[in-house]
Amino acid sequence: MGEELKVIVFTLANEEYGIEVDKVRTVERMAPITRVPKTPPFVKGVMNLRGVVVPVIDLKGRFGLKETEPTEQSRIIVVAVNDMEVGFIVDAANDVTDIDEDAIDQPPEVVGGIKAKYLRGIAKLDDRLLIMLNLSEVLNKNEIVQLEQMEA
Repeated sequence: MGEELKVIVFTLANEEYGIEVDKVRTVERMAPITRVPKTPPFVKGVMNLRGVVVPVIDLKGRFGLKETEPTEQSRIIVVAVNDMEVGFIVDAANDVTDIDEDAIDQPPEVVGGIKAKYLRGIAKLDDRLLIMLNLSEVLNKNEIVQLEQMEA
């Protein structure tokens, strides 16, 4: 048995994904987002989260999936990436679950249209598969610099 990971489970385009709870700051309902010019299309803008300006990214757009309008179930998962907070728009944040580290396999080259570099692996749960994100690759270093400039 490996180490137990607590993971927030969320959905994007009918697939289930996971992010380790210790990287998640908060899960918020959709909030007003202020558009910022000259940013990549998947960067939706910034939001004010209790007095802190947080860049917001549409994960569907980031992964090259078809973007859709937010619904009542849509959430913004605010994560800490390299000492910076970033909000990810997801279709729904479902629950928190425990995963055994040994249950995470290396990802295949492409999963649900998403390149393997964005994925940490695939977690095999009793009744489903969970796509684990590699947060440091979801935002590459150049994009982090751009987002940090948005925060300033």
